[in-house]
Amino acid sequence: MGTDLDRLLGFAPDFDSPIPYMRRTRDYYAAIGYTTPYRWAHHIEAPFTPLRKPLAQCKVALITTAAPYQPDKGDQGPGAAYNGSAKFYAVYSGDTAHDHDLRISHIGYDRVHTTATDSGTWFPLPALRRAAAGGMIGGVASRFHGAPTNRSHRVTVETDAPEILRRLREDGADVAVLVPNCPVCHQTCSLTARHLEANGIPTVVMGCAKDIVEHAAVPRFLFSDFPLGNSAGKPHDIASQDQTLALALRLLEAAPGPQTTMQSPLRWSADPSWKLDYLNLDKLSPEELARRRADFDRQKELARPNRVEKAA
Repeated sequence: MGTDLDRLLGFAPDFDSPIPYMRRTRDYYAAIGYTTPYRWAHHIEAPFTPLRKPLAQCKVALITTAAPYQPDKGDQGPGAAYNGSAKFYAVYSGDTAHDHDLRISHIGYDRVHTTATDSGTWFPLPALRRAAAGGMIGGVASRFHGAPTNRSHRVTVETDAPEILRRLREDGADVAVLVPNCPVCHQTCSLTARHLEANGIPTVVMGCAKDIVEHAAVPRFLFSDFPLGNSAGKPHDIASQDQTLALALRLLEAAPGPQTTMQSPLRWSADPSWKLDYLNLDKLSPEELARRRADFDRQKELARPNRVEKAA
């Protein structure tokens, strides 16, 4: 009866709403044995810097959490399992005049529903170039910058975000677009956006984890209700990627104040059941949870040399 009434009224299924990533992530890690709950960054206010000139005159910087492909670090291709050795722990930069092979095998994106075959869905440098060629923006900053996916709030706020700010100032960037992938990536980009904004650089976060970004409180957020790993649009769909970037750029100009969220009208698919899969304990057996715990511990060990190298 209820289903028939919902259909008559045009209601969507109850589960067809933004995925509660903070709750699912917390419950998942508790289920595999990490009983100390992670504390997600939480603010009730956000800094806000209005644009000082039209976007068509602005130099736009791109900040990503994707990692450069490293041939000696194991499988990093589409569908590859989480690869801790491919992580990076220090800010890096790349020349936007050239193409780059950036991948997301080191992070917890949605490996069930994300193809990971088109970097345009997580690294919108081609879309930014097209926006510049079309006069939508004044130009692309000379470098893009990689923000480490750091679970430590302090390291992000005190080390990584200030370093990104320093490099943006060197580049003469007027505004910044930040593109996260995994749950912690969304927190990293949110904290970085807050730091940039507090220091005079307008920002917009393009992401898929609505609860995490809004919990951290950012100035501007374009929310795409897509599987993690597709913050910049659908794979192999240039129109989708250009539309997603255009919405983010429009939000940069039009946001009336801080904590402005715009939701993209694009739908991932007609069937919303993909939202039931990500870290859903109802779909994971005790044996699978034990296997994942062992694999997670192994990946932490693989990532350890990168952390030691950064510290050195």
